[in-house]
Amino acid sequence: MRRVTKATGVVAAAVWDIRGGIVASRMFFDTAAILDPEANIRRARNYTRPMTRPGELKKAWETAGLYEVVETSLHIRMDFACFDDYWAPYEGRDGPGAEYVACLDAPMRDSIRQAVRLAYLDGEADGPRSYAATAWAVKGCAGG
Repeated sequence: MRRVTKATGVVAAAVWDIRGGIVASRMFFDTAAILDPEANIRRARNYTRPMTRPGELKKAWETAGLYEVVETSLHIRMDFACFDDYWAPYEGRDGPGAEYVACLDAPMRDSIRQAVRLAYLDGEADGPRSYAATAWAVKGCAGG
């Protein structure tokens, strides 16, 4: 990106803080990993991706020769109306969680769904929940 950016240009990117910054995702995979060794393998693969931890983007930008590199965190809330709203993406086709659920047989899928539901409910009635999500963002100047 630095090579094709004008000398006065800025190169920027953002990635989710997969390991520690997406509470809703961790709740799913941490719960599933207790019940299924395959979920633990997928969890490890998902949460150890490069460029998703603090400082990794900044280091990559500096190594690429960008200057005035700044890294920051961005925070949003992920809001769900109820457990079914939270669970719906796992029944879909996109993302590591949905990919995992799609390969499960019906009894294991039901067991994991019920365990994740208990985690979502957290001792309260079903209803709205809001979970924090963090991303890492970086920007740097391409040239002088």
